[in-house]
Amino acid sequence: MSFFEELLVGDVVMTGRHTFTPESIKAFARRFDPQRFHMDEEEAARSHFGALCASGWHTAAAWMRLLVDARRAAEEAARARGEAVAASGPALGLRNLKWLRPVYAGETIDYRTEITALRVSGSKPRFGLMTTLTTGVNQDGATVISFESTTFVERRLPPAKAS
Repeated sequence: MSFFEELLVGDVVMTGRHTFTPESIKAFARRFDPQRFHMDEEEAARSHFGALCASGWHTAAAWMRLLVDARRAAEEAARARGEAVAASGPALGLRNLKWLRPVYAGETIDYRTEITALRVSGSKPRFGLMTTLTTGVNQDGATVISFESTTFVERRLPPAKAS
């Protein structure tokens, strides 16, 4: 993770992509969202969705996994180059979470995160607050999920003056 001062509003990170297979949709649903249209193809065909589709929570969880993996890889690469890595997190929650269209079995979602605001934290001056808009877009270019989030990001502070 970059330090707060290195971030710019408008910066975009392509977090990664995930393909939702029938097996993964059903497995996630059995464990976390056991609605029939997520677990049974015949039931899904009779539902208002018309076919097996992923839980919205599954689309959010897939993004989270990709985010953690991408951050770990970037941090490991930075450390291998001898660079300092900023601490980040926790996130202060999600806002305006929207599941805009169903994600059907076989669809691939590309997740993109854009920085929309930056400000220094009033309560934790060692950190800045980064607000982002994350979207997931399917292979046809349709946005299927979007949400905003704010996360703490470590600042580069000058060394304390000796007295």
